[in-house]
Amino acid sequence: WTNISQNEGLPGGAWGISGVTVSSVNPNRVWLLLENKKGGVYRSDDAGKTWSLINKERKLRQRAWYYTRIYADTQDENTVYVMNVQYHRSKDGGKTYETFNAPHGDHHDLWIAPEDNQRMIIGDDGGGQVSFDGGENWSTYLNQPTAQFYRVTTDDSFPYRIYGAQQDNSTIRIKHRASGTFVGESSWERTAGGESAHIAPDPDNNEIVYGGSYDGFLTRVNHETDEIRAVNVWPDNPMGHGAEGMKYRFQWNFPIFFSPHNKKRIYTASNHLHVSEDEGQSWEIISPDLTRNDPTKLGSSGGPITQDNTSVEYYCTIFAAVASYHEEGVLWTGSDDGLIHLTKDEGKNWQNVTPPNLPEWTMINSLEIDPFNKGGLYVAGTRYKLGDFTPYLYKTEDYGQTWKKITNGIAKEDFTRVVRADPKRKGLLYAGTENGMYVSFDTGSSWQPLQMNLPIVPITDLAVKDNNLIAATQGRSFWIIDDVSPLQQLNSTVASSPFHLFKPLDAYRMGGGNGRTSRTAGTNHPGGVLVNFYVQDTTKSDTITISFHEPDGDLIKLFSTHADKKENEGKLAVTPGFNTMNWNMKYNGAKKFDGMILWWATTEGPMATPGNYTVKMRINGEKETTQTFNLLKDPRSSASQSDLQAQFDFLLRVRDKLSETHEGIINIRKAKAQINDVLSKSDSNEALTQLGKEIIEEMETIEKALYQTKNESRQDPLNFPIRLNNKLGHLASLSGIGDFKPTDSALAFYEEVTGKIDEQLSQLNKIFENRIAAFNQKVREVDIDAVKLTN
Repeated sequence: WTNISQNEGLPGGAWGISGVTVSSVNPNRVWLLLENKKGGVYRSDDAGKTWSLINKERKLRQRAWYYTRIYADTQDENTVYVMNVQYHRSKDGGKTYETFNAPHGDHHDLWIAPEDNQRMIIGDDGGGQVSFDGGENWSTYLNQPTAQFYRVTTDDSFPYRIYGAQQDNSTIRIKHRASGTFVGESSWERTAGGESAHIAPDPDNNEIVYGGSYDGFLTRVNHETDEIRAVNVWPDNPMGHGAEGMKYRFQWNFPIFFSPHNKKRIYTASNHLHVSEDEGQSWEIISPDLTRNDPTKLGSSGGPITQDNTSVEYYCTIFAAVASYHEEGVLWTGSDDGLIHLTKDEGKNWQNVTPPNLPEWTMINSLEIDPFNKGGLYVAGTRYKLGDFTPYLYKTEDYGQTWKKITNGIAKEDFTRVVRADPKRKGLLYAGTENGMYVSFDTGSSWQPLQMNLPIVPITDLAVKDNNLIAATQGRSFWIIDDVSPLQQLNSTVASSPFHLFKPLDAYRMGGGNGRTSRTAGTNHPGGVLVNFYVQDTTKSDTITISFHEPDGDLIKLFSTHADKKENEGKLAVTPGFNTMNWNMKYNGAKKFDGMILWWATTEGPMATPGNYTVKMRINGEKETTQTFNLLKDPRSSASQSDLQAQFDFLLRVRDKLSETHEGIINIRKAKAQINDVLSKSDSNEALTQLGKEIIEEMETIEKALYQTKNESRQDPLNFPIRLNNKLGHLASLSGIGDFKPTDSALAFYEEVTGKIDEQLSQLNKIFENRIAAFNQKVREVDIDAVKLTN
């Protein structure tokens, strides 16, 4: 290598970030984007021997540490691009620039196809976008799960919502499950705070939400009235200033949380802990400075060339804080400079309880109350900003008097951001690290990966809600495990068993989801009852079944690895190890026939009513294990139990009549085939042939009354009017909407349409009893070698 930074035309003094690009059209042309007191765009046309400053506009080099990226066009030696808040393009060799925006701001990277300079990919704080016309148009970034979330919390609505703040985007709240197939944009909405926020929904009214962001920004949003109010603890704008002159030092990602004992009491933290009981109208300080308050760490940020102070860089701040739900007045704080403090009297007295073996300057990233020990706390810390990628997890059981490090099993460079305790199983812990997820079953004495299909991605925060585990990631949005029951129930006995059926989580009687995934929307809860089971080795098992039963034991639905469609069995997919399947809570549907085409009609069975049910797992019809679960009414439903029962009973009657109708059609088609078979062997017997044709014609008249036989494709019913079975199936579709008992008109129409169906089926029965009996007698008389027709 040859050092060319002293060559003619380049400035002296301190150099900061440098961006360099070489033209692939003319390799003698080199551009340098330089952070320097005389910074700007420099160009060399002799491969770096001599240089000239051709542009020093601040827009190209603002916030130098964050950007400073320059790219030569792959086809034109006079075109060059500079990435910054906006992106800039020069067509005169880098002297002057036009300014553009991709769909998202804060542009960091650019790729230009070597063979086609119109084909580009830009990388920014929103994700990635593609252009095929040199940046005139860009694809959307809303088709990729690239959100960078800092924290995650939930509320108590139904379905509960997940809250988080996205880097360089809005805060959001999103339903954890939706009534449709996917969790799409209709399930999302902006909420309080800004891109870096902790978020705290009001526990008394989840439509009121508090959220923060940098500069100590704190807002209260009322989603019912669409009102937003700024309730900053101290409304001083610190932009451009170092931390040393600030009244309070608020971190980029400062804590906000409610008291579990007083729903009017909300806390937030700078280098002090603040509290309000009047929705942010006034704030009280309830702590001294709970950081090291080291003046050498409180200066202006950025170095000798470019200052960069947004308050993001503030140090010696409270970075994590939590209130005990065991005891009122017990509060813990953790600072980004490595101190843990405790108060047992709502801030009147504080005690430094920092673990003695915790390395100095460790950022306390998260605190977690032990659900099973009022004096217990779990701590996650990081030192990666100091070049130390070691995981730091600690626990105390005695209010911080003694501590134990609990990182055995976590990879040595998977530094830890968060630890959460399962609220149901003592000792079950979840840890989020820079490189994925871990789980411990022994209070942190040992850890093992819990990665499964989760991308290898930084886990910034975790939440456990209603037996769901939610992960906030830095670059891959939110991820969720819908049911952690297997982890709660797993033990050595289960692990050594040849098979095991876990007790299912109680399920809500609601729609939505079918297990499908999308490239442009979130994967929804699969819907229904989730059943988790374990099979050690499927090769030794010929048939595995899972069946659902009413309280009295009657079978509702059976799923089998060797499903019989004739018996309306569902297909069960099983692989060695852990498996999950879901039952959509519906009874078997009506009998169907091949080629059936209906318009807006259903043959599905009714959804089970709220109550207690049983699930059974069998291996080869012998070994059996049983669990019970509850179907819960949708809390949003206005229906009574009697309404739901009336709906169920009605839909069951519709289903059974539809099955009877289709059975009649199946019998008609079977009889027609048999008669035609007989007639093909007796074409010389005119009397038998005439009778057979008459019977077929009579049955076809009934068949056409019951079903539109002209239908061959899905849209044909628009051309050929639907018949009685379609009308009955449509009644099932309408009456199955929502949770309501059947309307009077539905009951009346049921009587009308089933009356007409019964007329046709009665005629059909007479044909089988009389006309086909006569036909069979004729067959015997002429001694045709044919199978006797049966009813």
